Amino acid sequence: MSSALRTTTLPCGETVPVLGQGTWKMGEDVRRGADEVKALKLGLDLGITLIDTAEMYASGGAEEVVAEAIAGRRDEVFLVSKVLPSNASRSGVQLACEKSLRRMRTDRIDLYLLHWRGGVPLAETVEALEALRKAGKIRHWGVSNFDTDDMEELARLPAGGNAQTNQVLYNLSRRGPEFDLMPWGRQRGIPLMAYSPVEQGALARSAKLQAIAGRHNVTPAQIALAWVMRGDGVIAIPKATSQEHVRQNVAALDIKLTGEDLAELDRAFPPPTRKRGLEMI
Repeated sequence: MSSALRTTTLPCGETVPVLGQGTWKMGEDVRRGADEVKALKLGLDLGITLIDTAEMYASGGAEEVVAEAIAGRRDEVFLVSKVLPSNASRSGVQLACEKSLRRMRTDRIDLYLLHWRGGVPLAETVEALEALRKAGKIRHWGVSNFDTDDMEELARLPAGGNAQTNQVLYNLSRRGPEFDLMPWGRQRGIPLMAYSPVEQGALARSAKLQAIAGRHNVTPAQIALAWVMRGDGVIAIPKATSQEHVRQNVAALDIKLTGEDLAELDRAFPPPTRKRGLEMI
């Protein structure tokens, strides 16, 4: 399935899939654990080798689900996790990273993100992330939920240019980043990682997507996902807890939205005409 291997390039020169696997809300119910693991494993089988998780998700439970899914396959996976802002101090980042490594039963995290900004000075957090990178605990680092002014502040720091991505809320109903944040990142070769690309399932139920989905013989959710992945420099990380859902997400890579489709989507979900504050959920 060659389309599943479509990639984008990080500033460091490494390529990653434009479709990843999210894990938000995984690990919250042990009765669903086996299905969650099977879904992640199938995603790996289909070439979706980027897995995104965080210490916050189920208080580490999602990282434990990931550990089960990647057991014996670690070298196939581009593993992303996140540190909470409450742990973003020099010592806190190191301790949080060690705990995540133990939960995921691995010796390194491929991309470690600051989940959002808190009270710790950004310079201190970046220094801590750089120390982890130099120690080999993480291979790369980035940020999450950073608006344009945050990214500009980050870029002014001595090691700020080492940030590899910015993970934000972006989908058809949350198009604010298109006004200035996405152009800022595109100019600097920093991909945007889009979480909740189907708005936690809301877009899957949107009547506005039904006609386009019908023309392509796919689901509204697949149209929403294909739209997020339509251009360069965007990585989508939808969550799927069933194998059928995983297959549908992968199939969205093959959807070619036409000019008519995109114009219709712009009418239904208008792009921003002014700066909006970055949204979070």
